Amino acid sequence: MALSALPLFSLARQPPVRELVAAGTRNEGIFERNANGEFAGMAVELIRLLAQRHGYHVRFQIYPWRRALEVVAGGQADMLAAAYKTAERQRVMRYSQQDFFRDDVAFYARADALPAWQGDYALLAGRRIAVINGWAYGPAFTQAAPQLLISVTNSVENGLKMLARGHVELFASNRRDTEPVIKALGLEDRVTALAPLIEVMHAYFTYPLAPRYSGLAAQMDQLLAEKKKSGELQRLARRHGATPP
Repeated sequence: MALSALPLFSLARQPPVRELVAAGTRNEGIFERNANGEFAGMAVELIRLLAQRHGYHVRFQIYPWRRALEVVAGGQADMLAAAYKTAERQRVMRYSQQDFFRDDVAFYARADALPAWQGDYALLAGRRIAVINGWAYGPAFTQAAPQLLISVTNSVENGLKMLARGHVELFASNRRDTEPVIKALGLEDRVTALAPLIEVMHAYFTYPLAPRYSGLAAQMDQLLAEKKKSGELQRLARRHGATPP
């Protein structure tokens, strides 16, 4: 008698939890982890909105950038936050159709040793240039790279220190990530960004070519398109110190 009094919904099978694994690297204002272990940033907010709308349980993972790319390309995570688009990456990952912010990518130099940079890579022949491991700098830089003296480092902080100490003559990086580190290191009077820019790079979410959730990319594209149309994406970008697409 007691069993028959139970409401019917209590015996119904609950839908399985769909875990969404979102990978990224430490990315200023976009994908960050604070001292309490909590994730924050523009991409994190968008992923949480997506999860709330479509019933995912999100688990965030943070890696060095090169490893983050490998994790998503290998299907060990469901999505990657904030990847620039390159032909090489498009062979191993699927991109959202909608971008969600853009970066100004520039050369940084010591203020007392400014090179003759005017967009012509021939002028940089023989110059020692630091780049971040796994970062993309646009097609013109990629084409010129074999003729440049490139040193690879793993962080913006290390790249700036290499520049300030004279180990390299130029450091290539995006301004959003780099300007806060310049301030933190007290290098405002010692290093400066050069004009013109190397490139303006647009950032996207990416996914494995064989995803666990076939509709995930379309779901994020729909969310981004709606947020762009309403102006919410632009406001979100500015709140996190990013430039809207």
